[in-house]
Amino acid sequence: MPAIQIYTSQLCGYCQRATRLLERKGVSFEEIRVDIDHERWREMTQRSGRDTVPQLFIGDRHVGGFEDMVELDIDGGLDPLLGSD
Repeated sequence: MPAIQIYTSQLCGYCQRATRLLERKGVSFEEIRVDIDHERWREMTQRSGRDTVPQLFIGDRHVGGFEDMVELDIDGGLDPLLGSD
């Protein structure tokens, strides 16, 4: 199973929904709180090219934000990436 990292902040509703989706999928993931550690914010923006949260990475692949995750899930592409197909 690839490493799963999601960059979040505490007051972000989309972040909460994204982590709940991953929890429902039954996968382990690392939640990186960018509102606590601003260096991790810079890391996220460099890796993703985006400055909004959440940002999801599965292995080296940048999946995107919450809406990107949901679209990928609806299309049947999220489970194979998570290794839960």
